[in-house]
Amino acid sequence: MHTNWPKLDYAQWQETCSALQLYTQIVGKYRLARTPWVNHSWHATFYVTPRGLTTSLIPDGPGIEIVFDFISHKVVGTGGDGRTASFALTPTTVAKFYDTFTAMITELGGNARYDRHPNEVPSPVPFDEDHVERPYDSDAVERYHQALLSIDRVFKRFRTAFLGKCSPVHLFWGSFDLAVTRFSGRRAPLHAGGVPAMPDEVAQEAYDREVSSAGFWPGGNGTENAAFYAYIYPEPDGFADAEVRPAAASWNTDLGEFILPYEAVRTAEDGDAALLAFLRSTYVAAASLADWDRDLLECDLGDPGTVRSPDPHP
Repeated sequence: MHTNWPKLDYAQWQETCSALQLYTQIVGKYRLARTPWVNHSWHATFYVTPRGLTTSLIPDGPGIEIVFDFISHKVVGTGGDGRTASFALTPTTVAKFYDTFTAMITELGGNARYDRHPNEVPSPVPFDEDHVERPYDSDAVERYHQALLSIDRVFKRFRTAFLGKCSPVHLFWGSFDLAVTRFSGRRAPLHAGGVPAMPDEVAQEAYDREVSSAGFWPGGNGTENAAFYAYIYPEPDGFADAEVRPAAASWNTDLGEFILPYEAVRTAEDGDAALLAFLRSTYVAAASLADWDRDLLECDLGDPGTVRSPDPHP
Protein backbone atom coordinates (compact mmCIF):
# COMPACT_ATOMS: atom_id res chain seq x y z
CA MET A 1 0.00 0.00 0.00
CA HIS A 2 1.26 3.46 -0.89
CA THR A 3 1.60 5.61 2.24
CA ASN A 4 3.41 8.68 0.95
CA TRP A 5 1.68 11.54 2.72
CA PRO A 6 4.49 14.08 3.26
CA LYS A 7 4.29 16.89 5.76
CA LEU A 8 3.03 20.16 4.26
CA ASP A 9 3.66 23.32 6.25
CA TYR A 10 1.86 26.11 4.39
CA ALA A 11 3.43 28.85 6.50
CA GLN A 12 6.89 27.55 5.58
CA TRP A 13 6.32 27.62 1.81
CA GLN A 14 3.46 30.13 1.47
CA GLU A 15 5.40 32.58 -0.71
CA THR A 16 6.63 29.82 -3.00
CA CYS A 17 3.10 28.41 -3.19
CA SER A 18 1.71 31.83 -4.11
CA ALA A 19 4.34 32.24 -6.81
CA LEU A 20 3.68 28.74 -8.16
CA GLN A 21 -0.02 29.48 -8.38
CA LEU A 22 0.69 32.56 -10.50
CA TYR A 23 3.10 30.62 -12.71
CA THR A 24 0.44 27.97 -13.33
CA GLN A 25 -1.99 30.78 -14.16
CA ILE A 26 0.39 32.11 -16.80
CA VAL A 27 0.57 28.69 -18.42
CA GLY A 28 -3.08 27.91 -17.79
CA LYS A 29 -4.29 31.11 -19.43
CA TYR A 30 -2.25 30.21 -22.49
CA ARG A 31 -4.04 26.85 -22.65
CA LEU A 32 -7.38 28.61 -22.05
CA ALA A 33 -6.77 30.98 -24.97
CA ARG A 34 -5.91 28.25 -27.48
CA THR A 35 -8.31 25.41 -26.55
CA PRO A 36 -11.99 25.25 -27.55
CA TRP A 37 -14.31 25.72 -24.58
CA VAL A 38 -15.38 22.56 -22.79
CA ASN A 39 -18.16 22.47 -20.20
CA HIS A 40 -17.28 23.83 -16.75
CA SER A 41 -13.87 25.11 -17.96
CA TRP A 42 -12.48 21.58 -18.13
CA HIS A 43 -10.44 22.61 -21.17
CA ALA A 44 -8.19 24.86 -19.08
CA THR A 45 -7.07 22.57 -16.25
CA PHE A 46 -3.86 20.66 -15.44
CA TYR A 47 -3.35 16.99 -14.60
CA VAL A 48 -1.00 15.31 -12.13
CA THR A 49 1.89 13.31 -13.63
CA PRO A 50 4.75 11.31 -12.06
CA ARG A 51 6.95 14.39 -12.53
CA GLY A 52 4.55 17.24 -11.77
CA LEU A 53 1.69 18.83 -13.72
CA THR A 54 0.82 18.80 -17.41
CA THR A 55 -1.48 20.82 -19.63
CA SER A 56 -1.87 17.84 -21.98
CA LEU A 57 -1.80 18.63 -25.72
CA ILE A 58 -2.75 22.23 -26.58
CA PRO A 59 -3.99 22.78 -30.17
CA ASP A 60 -1.61 25.62 -31.00
CA GLY A 61 1.04 25.70 -33.71
CA PRO A 62 2.34 22.15 -34.19
CA GLY A 63 0.55 21.07 -31.01
CA ILE A 64 2.21 21.96 -27.69
CA GLU A 65 2.34 20.38 -24.25
CA ILE A 66 3.63 22.25 -21.20
CA VAL A 67 4.85 20.36 -18.13
CA PHE A 68 5.79 21.69 -14.71
CA ASP A 69 8.55 19.22 -13.81
CA PHE A 70 8.79 19.27 -10.01
CA ILE A 71 11.60 16.70 -9.96
CA SER A 72 14.02 18.51 -12.26
CA HIS A 73 12.39 21.87 -11.35
CA LYS A 74 11.83 23.02 -14.89
CA VAL A 75 9.04 24.16 -17.17
CA VAL A 76 9.26 21.95 -20.24
CA GLY A 77 7.55 22.57 -23.58
CA THR A 78 7.23 19.92 -26.29
CA GLY A 79 5.97 20.54 -29.82
CA GLY A 80 4.33 18.08 -32.17
CA ASP A 81 7.10 18.70 -34.70
CA GLY A 82 9.80 17.45 -32.34
CA ARG A 83 10.94 20.80 -30.97
CA THR A 84 11.53 21.06 -27.21
CA ALA A 85 12.41 23.95 -24.92
CA SER A 86 12.66 24.44 -21.19
CA PHE A 87 13.68 26.84 -18.45
CA ALA A 88 14.45 26.41 -14.76
CA LEU A 89 12.07 27.02 -11.87
CA THR A 90 14.10 29.33 -9.61
CA PRO A 91 13.61 32.43 -7.45
CA THR A 92 12.37 35.11 -9.86
CA THR A 93 9.55 37.57 -10.52
CA VAL A 94 6.20 36.84 -12.14
CA ALA A 95 7.09 39.28 -14.92
CA LYS A 96 10.33 37.43 -15.71
CA PHE A 97 8.52 34.08 -15.68
CA TYR A 98 5.88 35.50 -18.04
CA ASP A 99 8.51 36.87 -20.43
CA THR A 100 10.48 33.62 -20.42
CA PHE A 101 7.40 31.48 -20.92
CA THR A 102 5.96 33.51 -23.78
CA ALA A 103 9.38 33.47 -25.48
CA MET A 104 9.38 29.68 -25.15
CA ILE A 105 5.93 29.41 -26.75
CA THR A 106 7.15 31.48 -29.69
CA GLU A 107 10.22 29.24 -29.98
CA LEU A 108 7.94 26.19 -30.12
CA GLY A 109 5.88 27.71 -32.93
CA GLY A 110 2.87 28.76 -30.87
CA ASN A 111 0.93 32.01 -30.44
CA ALA A 112 2.11 33.74 -27.26
CA ARG A 113 -0.52 36.51 -27.29
CA TYR A 114 -3.19 36.01 -24.61
CA ASP A 115 -4.75 37.69 -21.58
CA ARG A 116 -2.11 38.64 -18.99
CA HIS A 117 -4.36 39.22 -15.95
CA PRO A 118 -4.51 36.77 -13.01
CA ASN A 119 -7.84 35.30 -11.88
CA GLU A 120 -9.26 34.44 -8.46
CA VAL A 121 -6.53 36.21 -6.50
CA PRO A 122 -6.87 39.36 -4.37
CA SER A 123 -5.56 42.61 -5.87
CA PRO A 124 -4.43 41.03 -9.17
CA VAL A 125 -1.44 42.59 -10.92
CA PRO A 126 -0.90 41.94 -14.66
CA PHE A 127 1.74 39.26 -15.11
CA ASP A 128 4.15 41.47 -17.03
CA GLU A 129 3.90 44.21 -14.39
CA ASP A 130 4.53 42.05 -11.31
CA HIS A 131 8.19 42.66 -10.46
CA VAL A 132 8.13 41.42 -6.85
CA GLU A 133 10.93 38.94 -6.19
CA ARG A 134 9.51 35.51 -5.36
CA PRO A 135 11.30 32.60 -3.65
CA TYR A 136 11.34 29.04 -4.90
CA ASP A 137 11.60 26.37 -2.20
CA SER A 138 12.38 23.23 -4.22
CA ASP A 139 12.09 20.88 -1.22
CA ALA A 140 8.60 22.18 -0.42
CA VAL A 141 7.55 21.87 -4.06
CA GLU A 142 8.73 18.25 -4.11
CA ARG A 143 6.68 17.49 -0.97
CA TYR A 144 3.66 19.17 -2.55
CA HIS A 145 4.10 17.03 -5.65
CA GLN A 146 4.32 13.85 -3.59
CA ALA A 147 1.10 14.85 -1.81
CA LEU A 148 -0.59 15.45 -5.17
CA LEU A 149 0.38 11.94 -6.30
CA SER A 150 -1.30 10.42 -3.25
CA ILE A 151 -4.37 12.65 -3.49
CA ASP A 152 -4.74 11.97 -7.22
CA ARG A 153 -4.66 8.23 -6.49
CA VAL A 154 -7.47 8.42 -3.92
CA PHE A 155 -9.58 10.88 -5.91
CA LYS A 156 -9.40 8.58 -8.95
CA ARG A 157 -10.47 5.58 -6.85
CA PHE A 158 -13.40 7.60 -5.50
CA ARG A 159 -14.34 8.57 -9.07
CA THR A 160 -14.82 4.90 -10.06
CA ALA A 161 -17.96 4.56 -7.91
CA PHE A 162 -20.07 6.95 -10.01
CA LEU A 163 -21.90 6.14 -13.25
CA GLY A 164 -23.17 9.62 -14.02
CA LYS A 165 -21.34 12.61 -15.44
CA CYS A 166 -18.13 13.18 -13.52
CA SER A 167 -15.16 15.47 -14.10
CA PRO A 168 -11.60 14.26 -14.50
CA VAL A 169 -9.34 14.63 -11.48
CA HIS A 170 -7.77 17.93 -12.43
CA LEU A 171 -6.12 21.04 -11.04
CA PHE A 172 -7.78 24.43 -11.44
CA TRP A 173 -5.06 27.08 -11.55
CA GLY A 174 -7.44 29.88 -10.55
CA SER A 175 -7.90 28.80 -6.94
CA PHE A 176 -5.04 26.27 -7.19
CA ASP A 177 -7.10 23.26 -6.13
CA LEU A 178 -7.06 19.64 -7.26
CA ALA A 179 -10.70 18.65 -7.65
CA VAL A 180 -13.19 16.00 -8.77
CA THR A 181 -16.87 16.81 -9.33
CA ARG A 182 -20.00 14.68 -9.70
CA PHE A 183 -23.22 15.82 -11.38
CA SER A 184 -26.83 14.85 -10.74
CA GLY A 185 -27.84 15.51 -14.35
CA ARG A 186 -30.29 18.25 -13.37
CA ARG A 187 -30.03 21.96 -14.08
CA ALA A 188 -29.06 24.27 -11.21
CA PRO A 189 -30.32 27.78 -10.42
CA LEU A 190 -28.26 30.63 -11.86
CA HIS A 191 -25.08 31.09 -9.83
CA ALA A 192 -24.62 34.52 -8.29
CA GLY A 193 -21.03 34.85 -9.51
CA GLY A 194 -18.91 37.25 -7.51
CA VAL A 195 -15.68 35.20 -7.67
CA PRO A 196 -12.74 37.64 -7.35
CA ALA A 197 -11.15 38.59 -10.68
CA MET A 198 -13.27 36.19 -12.70
CA PRO A 199 -16.15 37.01 -15.06
CA ASP A 200 -19.55 36.07 -13.62
CA GLU A 201 -20.42 34.22 -16.82
CA VAL A 202 -17.56 31.78 -16.21
CA ALA A 203 -18.84 30.90 -12.72
CA GLN A 204 -22.40 30.68 -14.00
CA GLU A 205 -21.40 28.25 -16.75
CA ALA A 206 -19.35 26.21 -14.29
CA TYR A 207 -22.36 25.80 -11.99
CA ASP A 208 -25.18 25.46 -14.51
CA ARG A 209 -25.82 21.88 -13.31
CA GLU A 210 -26.19 20.45 -9.82
CA VAL A 211 -22.78 19.41 -8.50
CA SER A 212 -21.19 17.61 -5.59
CA SER A 213 -17.53 18.55 -5.57
CA ALA A 214 -14.47 17.71 -3.49
CA GLY A 215 -10.92 18.92 -3.68
CA PHE A 216 -7.63 19.87 -2.08
CA TRP A 217 -6.00 23.21 -1.36
CA PRO A 218 -2.31 23.41 -0.33
CA GLY A 219 -3.30 26.35 1.92
CA GLY A 220 -5.01 29.71 1.70
CA ASN A 221 -8.52 30.07 0.25
CA GLY A 222 -9.91 30.54 3.75
CA THR A 223 -7.89 27.74 5.39
CA GLU A 224 -4.77 28.22 7.47
CA ASN A 225 -3.07 25.12 6.15
CA ALA A 226 -3.44 22.38 3.57
CA ALA A 227 -6.95 20.94 3.59
CA PHE A 228 -9.55 18.94 1.71
CA TYR A 229 -12.99 20.39 1.03
CA ALA A 230 -16.42 19.14 -0.05
CA TYR A 231 -19.56 21.06 -1.01
CA ILE A 232 -22.75 20.79 -3.04
CA TYR A 233 -24.45 23.36 -5.26
CA PRO A 234 -27.22 24.21 -4.72
CA GLU A 235 -26.92 23.38 -1.03
CA PRO A 236 -29.92 21.46 0.38
CA ASP A 237 -31.32 22.10 3.84
CA GLY A 238 -29.50 20.17 6.54
CA PHE A 239 -26.23 19.63 4.67
CA ALA A 240 -24.17 21.64 7.16
CA ASP A 241 -25.45 19.42 9.98
CA ALA A 242 -24.74 16.11 8.25
CA GLU A 243 -22.58 13.52 9.98
CA VAL A 244 -19.43 12.98 7.97
CA ARG A 245 -16.19 11.09 8.49
CA PRO A 246 -13.49 11.00 9.71
CA ALA A 247 -13.90 12.73 13.08
CA ALA A 248 -11.43 15.47 12.13
CA ALA A 249 -13.80 16.75 9.38
CA SER A 250 -16.05 19.69 10.22
CA TRP A 251 -18.33 22.28 8.64
CA ASN A 252 -16.76 25.67 7.88
CA THR A 253 -19.49 28.30 8.05
CA ASP A 254 -17.44 31.01 6.34
CA LEU A 255 -16.66 28.80 3.34
CA GLY A 256 -19.95 26.91 3.29
CA GLU A 257 -18.06 23.63 2.92
CA PHE A 258 -16.89 20.64 4.88
CA ILE A 259 -13.17 20.81 5.61
CA LEU A 260 -10.75 18.01 6.49
CA PRO A 261 -7.22 19.09 7.46
CA TYR A 262 -4.54 17.44 5.32
CA GLU A 263 -2.60 16.78 8.54
CA ALA A 264 -5.42 14.52 9.76
CA VAL A 265 -4.98 12.37 6.66
CA ARG A 266 -1.18 12.44 6.87
CA THR A 267 -1.17 11.23 10.46
CA ALA A 268 -3.96 8.67 10.08
CA GLU A 269 -3.14 4.98 10.37
CA ASP A 270 -4.37 4.63 6.77
CA GLY A 271 -4.33 7.98 4.98
CA ASP A 272 -6.00 6.63 1.85
CA ALA A 273 -8.89 5.20 3.88
CA ALA A 274 -9.32 8.42 5.88
CA LEU A 275 -9.53 10.56 2.76
CA LEU A 276 -11.83 8.12 0.99
CA ALA A 277 -14.15 8.16 4.02
CA PHE A 278 -14.34 11.95 3.78
CA LEU A 279 -15.08 11.89 0.06
CA ARG A 280 -17.74 9.20 0.33
CA SER A 281 -19.50 10.47 3.45
CA THR A 282 -19.76 14.06 2.25
CA TYR A 283 -21.04 12.90 -1.13
CA VAL A 284 -23.65 10.58 0.43
CA ALA A 285 -24.89 13.40 2.65
CA ALA A 286 -25.08 15.77 -0.32
CA ALA A 287 -26.76 13.36 -2.74
CA SER A 288 -29.22 12.05 -0.17
CA LEU A 289 -30.35 15.47 1.05
CA ALA A 290 -30.59 16.81 -2.53
CA ASP A 291 -32.63 13.77 -3.62
CA TRP A 292 -30.26 12.65 -6.37
CA ASP A 293 -31.18 9.39 -8.12
CA ARG A 294 -28.51 7.40 -6.33
CA ASP A 295 -29.65 3.99 -7.65
CA LEU A 296 -29.08 5.27 -11.19
CA LEU A 297 -25.87 7.20 -10.54
CA GLU A 298 -23.80 5.01 -8.20
CA CYS A 299 -21.90 1.74 -8.33
CA ASP A 300 -19.26 -0.04 -6.27
CA LEU A 301 -15.67 1.16 -6.19
CA GLY A 302 -13.68 -0.10 -9.16
CA ASP A 303 -10.78 -2.54 -8.91
CA PRO A 304 -7.90 -3.03 -11.37
CA GLY A 305 -8.59 -5.73 -13.97
CA THR A 306 -12.19 -6.28 -12.86
CA VAL A 307 -15.05 -5.43 -15.21
CA ARG A 308 -17.80 -3.42 -13.54
CA SER A 309 -20.92 -5.46 -12.91
CA PRO A 310 -24.03 -4.45 -14.92
CA ASP A 311 -25.82 -4.38 -11.56
CA PRO A 312 -24.82 -1.05 -9.97
CA HIS A 313 -24.76 -2.68 -6.52
CA PRO A 314 -24.18 -6.43 -6.99
